[in-house]
Amino acid sequence: MSTAALAADALTGRQAPEVAPPATTPRRRPRIQGATTEPLPVRACSGESLGRESTTTAVRRPSPQARRAAEVEAPALRLTRRGRMLLAVVSVLVFGSAVAVLGLRVAGVLQPGPDFSQTVPVQVAPGQTLWSIAQQTNPNQDPATVVEKIADLNKLSSPADITPGQTLQIPIAR
Repeated sequence: MSTAALAADALTGRQAPEVAPPATTPRRRPRIQGATTEPLPVRACSGESLGRESTTTAVRRPSPQARRAAEVEAPALRLTRRGRMLLAVVSVLVFGSAVAVLGLRVAGVLQPGPDFSQTVPVQVAPGQTLWSIAQQTNPNQDPATVVEKIADLNKLSSPADITPGQTLQIPIAR
């Protein structure tokens, strides 16, 4: 009988007919020659031999504080073997690339700069800056390096310390 029919019968007050479960015969086990029909002895293992507490003692349930502490101590991320390998490879790549970049930077810094062996006197014109003078006198060099050398040779505390008509010693690179 369907559930809807049972519900309708319950509302009208009628009783559903009792249905007996189908009669089943017990399953037969195959007989093995030489085997006894006695049940095999069962050995119970208390776990004490394995280093566990006995199950005969009362079951202890952890306190709410202990449960919270266990939840806090649980690791947030569990890595598989493949995940650990991937993390190691990525770490090595990042570290290796950082070493390579720093090595190239150091190698670039340690290269000798321009050789300023000669100096030429130049009179500063109105509107000229050390930068423009450095670009005019040493067009193939980095102006920042030349400006620094000009300031060192002429004992200038800042590039703004020049005045029109002043004569400066300008280094010339070979």
